[in-house]
Amino acid sequence: MAWRVLISKIPKSKTLTPKFPSLVSNPKPNLSICSSPFSTSFLISKTPKKYRKKMLQTRLPTHQSRPGGADPNPHLESILQCDSYFRFLTRSKSFLSTQPEHTLRLDDAGKLYREVGFPGGRKVSRFLQRHPTIFATYHHADNKMWVGFTEFMEELLLEEKEIMNEMQSDRVNKVRKLLMMSKYNRIPLSKIQHCRLLFGVPDDFRDRVAKYPEFFRIVMEDDGKRILELVKWDPLLAVSAIEREFLVDEDRVKKMFKFPVKYGKDLGLEYDEMKKLNSLNTFPMVSLYSDGWRFDLWSLEVEKYRVGVVHEFLRLTLEKRASIHHIVEFKEEFSLTRQTYQMLKKQPQTFYLAGTEMNWDVFLKDAYDGDG
Repeated sequence: MAWRVLISKIPKSKTLTPKFPSLVSNPKPNLSICSSPFSTSFLISKTPKKYRKKMLQTRLPTHQSRPGGADPNPHLESILQCDSYFRFLTRSKSFLSTQPEHTLRLDDAGKLYREVGFPGGRKVSRFLQRHPTIFATYHHADNKMWVGFTEFMEELLLEEKEIMNEMQSDRVNKVRKLLMMSKYNRIPLSKIQHCRLLFGVPDDFRDRVAKYPEFFRIVMEDDGKRILELVKWDPLLAVSAIEREFLVDEDRVKKMFKFPVKYGKDLGLEYDEMKKLNSLNTFPMVSLYSDGWRFDLWSLEVEKYRVGVVHEFLRLTLEKRASIHHIVEFKEEFSLTRQTYQMLKKQPQTFYLAGTEMNWDVFLKDAYDGDG
């Protein structure tokens, strides 16, 4: 989005000086001068050896824990680093856009640090000062400080809204494809709303659904959860990106995914038999818009189906990438398991896992060029 280029470079964090240097230089204070009557001899000033190795492993660079020891891609890793700078801007922009007149009292912004997107205990004014072209602060009639968007940012928001309206039909088709891939063609509306930025879905998506009764239907369950259901199946949309690429380059698509199967070499098989056996290692042309959830839970077919679903899911995103948490959030609808992370590690030719092991970002490698 255009407003994201306005971010200024965040300065590096400064080294903090301890408030009590005497405690740092003298970790075992003299009890004769200590005002406390309690002993501190039970405190351990050094980490025991049995815990040092575990603590060291958590601080290793992320590429050392990569699948197969693969070297990191600095261009894709830099995208995640840039996202950490944008996290505050993205949340604050989304939250302020929903407020009346796009304004918020500065005192309230400090209390809503999760919604606005900055760490708790920090002064929001410091974050706002780093982006003077986006945010503006002013005194209101109540003699309180308020925060809002600058005129330039308001113009960008109007331009963004126009672009959203122009691409509305494309976004509707993306939601339809998600429903067609899902189990029973239904997804909780809250999940799509939560992942709307991945697919470029507007913030008022819940209100826009009512404009397309020929495509969507909202069902209220007994627990109050709103479910978005598909009204009409469209066979023209039920074609995955892999199927389209297969028609163009069949050999390349077969090499995108590998599913190793161990077998002996001295079987005395003929060429046709060996070719049929090797076909188990390649990705089959099974439609991702079929009832793949009916496969056996731990069969090879269902693993191929799940890999294809994740590939199609990433193809529908704007940036051809998503957090592993966003993918697993649809595990019930897409028949995924807790082993999704391990499953993607086996496909380094197609997926690139960046970030930390607790929150990987999954990239489609063929969607990015050499410089990211």
